[in-house]
Amino acid sequence: MTCRISRSSIVLMPTSDRSRRFVLLLTVLAAASCLSGCASSGSNVGDLIPQWAGGEPADVPPRPGTPKYDAFMKERERRRQMPAAERDKLPPIGSEAAPAQQ
Repeated sequence: MTCRISRSSIVLMPTSDRSRRFVLLLTVLAAASCLSGCASSGSNVGDLIPQWAGGEPADVPPRPGTPKYDAFMKERERRRQMPAAERDKLPPIGSEAAPAQQ
């Protein structure tokens, strides 16, 4: 708002288009800097959030590059080669009731 002073009163006038654009630019820059700060926190932030708070579900496969990932992929390949009738009887790969490999 700009201020205009006359003999009898002070009148507030709407801001100019230039100042509105400047405020908009500052708002966009502030939002962008906040978002870029979140990007540097790493890609595995969801691993740290508990499941009850919206983190990863219990049946999510392990991340590539971890030792559990290699075992997961071997079990997945083994199940892929099984007949469908046998495969449907087995529990999901990541569950506790999964049988040990022979």
